[in-house]
Amino acid sequence: MSLHHWTEDNIPALAGKKAIVTGSTSGLGLETARILSRRGAAVCLAVRDVSRGERVADSIRNAVPSADISVGKLDLASLASIENFATSVCDESDRLDILINNAGVMVPPLGHTEDGFELQMGTNHFGHFALTGRLMGLLMATADSRIAVTSSIAHRQGKPDLHDIDWKRRKYSAWQAYGDSKIANLLFAYELVRRLDGKGPMVVAGHPGWTRTSLQRHSGIAGILNPIMGMPLEQGVLGPVRAATDPDAQSGDFFGPKGWFGMRGYPERVEPTAMARSARLARDLWELSEKRTGVTFNLEASA
Repeated sequence: MSLHHWTEDNIPALAGKKAIVTGSTSGLGLETARILSRRGAAVCLAVRDVSRGERVADSIRNAVPSADISVGKLDLASLASIENFATSVCDESDRLDILINNAGVMVPPLGHTEDGFELQMGTNHFGHFALTGRLMGLLMATADSRIAVTSSIAHRQGKPDLHDIDWKRRKYSAWQAYGDSKIANLLFAYELVRRLDGKGPMVVAGHPGWTRTSLQRHSGIAGILNPIMGMPLEQGVLGPVRAATDPDAQSGDFFGPKGWFGMRGYPERVEPTAMARSARLARDLWELSEKRTGVTFNLEASA
């Protein structure tokens, strides 16, 4: 354990930076947006419910009078919504410094996105894959830009079946599907690092350990233990926020707590499972993701 904990005080001034935070009406996303606003970034709340997003934006402005906050409609369970949001961003902005792929669903009953993906993989992975691809031109055109991918310690149980990604043949396990989506986040991040090969945006991953949020509402035992075992939001958010802002980070870093089996503590560099580092699985998932979403990445442009 480091003698010096990484905290919000370690975040540099972000004045002049533009950031997008997905899923920012509650939990980690809302706290991330609040922190970035305090550090001077212009923040877009990318959310499904715009009216709720406007209320959150107002609450941040009340707490941070200088905050530059906007709200955009984004439903990661809809490829059409993702395309509309990304088109709007690219039409209205000439830069994107930080994209934080935070939004997620956790162990709901079996459901599907409007495009037919299993809900957790569809939202947590395919949605963010498509969003990142559609914003890549703007990220490539912005010097020192960064993509921060939020994963989870649940990636350790991930073992995605790419031949039955929508659970049409297997008996559905919500927890397994969640773990699969969270290892998919890391496989995507590491494959993007490989494909960028030092060009364009930095790609960094983070996880919040066990943090008290409403994400656990669908899980009986996790919901019961949440108030007892979970870290306060202000501490748990630091793993993903460090991924998004640490000036000393390098592409491919993964930040999160190390204490109590990775569930508690301040963020440090951590290692994922060997499967999360599988270049073959990452390549196969990437190719499947392109096929299923219809989105390909143009990585040739440069800032």
